[in-house]
Amino acid sequence: MEMKKNSWKYSVLMSVYEKDKPAYLRQAIESMLHQTVPAEQFVVIVDGPISKELDAVILEYEKDEDLFTIIRLSKNSGLANALNIGLGYCRNELVARMDADDISLPTRCEKELEYFRTYPELAICGCNLDEFYGRPDNIKTSRVVPETYDEIKKFMRRRQPFNHPTVMYRKFKVLEMGGYVPLKRKEDFDLFSRMLSSGCQAANIGEALYLYRADENNYARRKSWQNFKCALYVYWRHLMRRGCSLGDYMIICGAEFIFMMLPDKAMKKVSDRLLRETKGTWYKDENR
Repeated sequence: MEMKKNSWKYSVLMSVYEKDKPAYLRQAIESMLHQTVPAEQFVVIVDGPISKELDAVILEYEKDEDLFTIIRLSKNSGLANALNIGLGYCRNELVARMDADDISLPTRCEKELEYFRTYPELAICGCNLDEFYGRPDNIKTSRVVPETYDEIKKFMRRRQPFNHPTVMYRKFKVLEMGGYVPLKRKEDFDLFSRMLSSGCQAANIGEALYLYRADENNYARRKSWQNFKCALYVYWRHLMRRGCSLGDYMIICGAEFIFMMLPDKAMKKVSDRLLRETKGTWYKDENR
């Protein structure tokens, strides 16, 4: 029997912290509230103290106690810890990740749910995303990820095969792997490496169903020796579980070092040329 839309239940998992902007947060939440298959639960982890303006947005939605589960942490614990705590409050087996400053297109969750219905063995399903600057219709580049399990496994030998905020995954599989490990910007790669190495099935939808808010400072924020050392550690863990070869590991480390040493503008040009697709398309937001 075909599953009816209203019988598909999933939770949304979002972390909010002090540097998020109220207008962006509202836009992110509204994009999930206007999915063609609505969420049964929306879990928001407030990761430490936030501004009154940001909290005012959350308080508006918190009034809907049946839908929203708001958890406030007394101090900032980092994305990995916040998501682990949030997973504990998700009451549905399927969990859709969402960042607090991006936009999910209306059919994103419906299409991911359809993949889980069609392929019951799936543990992770993501999609491509479009990167925009300023306005959602100002799309500059896309992050295109591999679609099939075999392509994903091969791709992950050197690169992240998922756009983390686009994924929907099975809660029990994530918890079975120990959840997120607190790492610097590589929590998602480490989690997905562990899941794929343990035999979890995965897929990506070959459509851009997510709009990622980018800016000129994205690259500068990632450049630090702490991030570099963390990346090497995460890739070493990946090598030890045979997710890649020694040759792959050396190439990854070399690429990370080059990106670390490049000036920000040069780093952006190289990244856009090698790791992204330039877009000439425009997305029209009918709600604006």
